Amino acid sequence: MSENDTPSVPYWHLYTDESGVSRQVRCHMTEFEKKSMQPPAAPQWQGNRHHDGMTVMVTVQPPHWEGTWHENPAPQWIIPLSGRWFVESMDGTRVEMGPGEISFGEDQGTREEGGRKGHKSGTVGEEPAVLMVVQFDTHRDRTTPCRFS
Repeated sequence: MSENDTPSVPYWHLYTDESGVSRQVRCHMTEFEKKSMQPPAAPQWQGNRHHDGMTVMVTVQPPHWEGTWHENPAPQWIIPLSGRWFVESMDGTRVEMGPGEISFGEDQGTREEGGRKGHKSGTVGEEPAVLMVVQFDTHRDRTTPCRFS
């Protein structure tokens, strides 16, 4: 990528489809504008800003930790800082992520199917998974895959 090429930043989107089943799809953020964060700092590529109230926290999943099937408590970005973790959606898709990979969890409103509702997640490997979580304060009635693209 050259200095003037608009970036494309991949992320996974865990969402609820029309039938109430959670699914994951690979998306790309592509709407960036090159400008200074605060002049006189040099310009950098900045994505769209979202002005929803948010809660930010860091979680640490111990080695071998696995959560049971559940929905995300709120729409939320999950950014691994160290270690690896996984998310398995109701459609059977399992995605493993580590530092530098991003997931947006938005599987609220799923229906139970075969003892599964929402998603299952856990730690991969022998290290704890340290995750930064940025939760939105508002929920959407209907989720759209790749809505940040």
